[in-house]
Amino acid sequence: MLAEIICIGDEILIGQVVNTNATFLSQELSKIGIEVLQVTSISDNIENIKNSLENAMEKSDLVVITGGLGPTNDDKTKIALCEFFNDKLVTNAVVLEHITKIFKDYVKKPINELNKKQALLPSKAKILINDYGTASGMWFMKNKKNVVSLPGVPFEMKHLMNEKVIPKLRKHSKSHIVNKTLLTYGLGESHIAQRIESWEKKLPKDIKFAYLPNLGRVRLRLSSKGTNEKQINAKIDNYIAKLLPLIKDIFVGYEEDAPIEKQIQNLFKKNNITLAIAESCTGGEIGSRLTKIPGSSDYFLGSIIAYNSSIKKEILGVDDQIIKTHSVVSKKVSMEMASKVRVRFNSTYGVSTTGIAGPTLGDSKEKIGTVYISISKKDKIITEKFNFGNHRERIILKTVNKVFEMLLKSIQKL
Repeated sequence: MLAEIICIGDEILIGQVVNTNATFLSQELSKIGIEVLQVTSISDNIENIKNSLENAMEKSDLVVITGGLGPTNDDKTKIALCEFFNDKLVTNAVVLEHITKIFKDYVKKPINELNKKQALLPSKAKILINDYGTASGMWFMKNKKNVVSLPGVPFEMKHLMNEKVIPKLRKHSKSHIVNKTLLTYGLGESHIAQRIESWEKKLPKDIKFAYLPNLGRVRLRLSSKGTNEKQINAKIDNYIAKLLPLIKDIFVGYEEDAPIEKQIQNLFKKNNITLAIAESCTGGEIGSRLTKIPGSSDYFLGSIIAYNSSIKKEILGVDDQIIKTHSVVSKKVSMEMASKVRVRFNSTYGVSTTGIAGPTLGDSKEKIGTVYISISKKDKIITEKFNFGNHRERIILKTVNKVFEMLLKSIQKL
């Protein structure tokens, strides 16, 4: 089965909102063997919607639309769908009752006429009631083609997709698409390509291989499709077994199993150890990434964002003389930060970052892009110095990724 995704909204086109819906939908459809041919973003305009839908249905068996289902006048999707399918809007009593209950139980205000409009739905569509909102999903069939329209709010769209769309699509999908992605840290794309060149040349045509680089890490993805999922997995696993010895020093796990933040959490919990962080140049980004994973409080005790030198001295307890002698961005200060935060939180591990993300040097003697990372344990402190270039955001994100790489390798040695 072939699919196209159409995302509606001016907010996407002007860059005000990142189109995470398309990413999610592509991933979920791929999991059940549906190949996404194209993703299209369009404005909330009736003619645009109808033209995009017509073009998509010529090439695809399934079209998934997100967005444009709100109660206000700028939301045109329902009108466009009615015109396209020669349909009309009628009040759906079940949906109206559902919306009324939402306002009574959660909004605590009487339902107004705009919100009642959310119960006006195309008569020919199968209605997918939205348990988390007032905009219902709609499923149309025409010439054996499926068109599914979902709300643009991500958590509402994901709920409808997972609970009411995917289960039905899975029954009709006869093919399987298998993706396996290996996570590597510490070596650039070109160096990896050079190292595995001979292996890559031996890949059969039915296995696609891709490099996905991203600031200090490279994902290596193998993909294939067919009707026998077991055979596809076995074939890919056979080639992965030949690849792993070539990248064993940089391989940290499979993306499908867990992101690196989850792997770190699993190892900390397995070893019954804890973590505290002192962040300077990363400004809290490490802690933010770790705490996005549920259950992180079981091992991650907390962090201090010691962005200003006064916080390094007064809160962390780094000696003022050390800062004056070595400068705030230095191996010695980095070591002190990691050690002090570990003691202050009484954690097994302490991690620190201090560096110059730019664009100015501040009170450091080092060049822009210089970063020190330290990992402190009771009996040992590891410190490494890096230069991550001269782009502020790139420096910060590369630092975060390098911390995760160093931390994971350190725990794996336990």
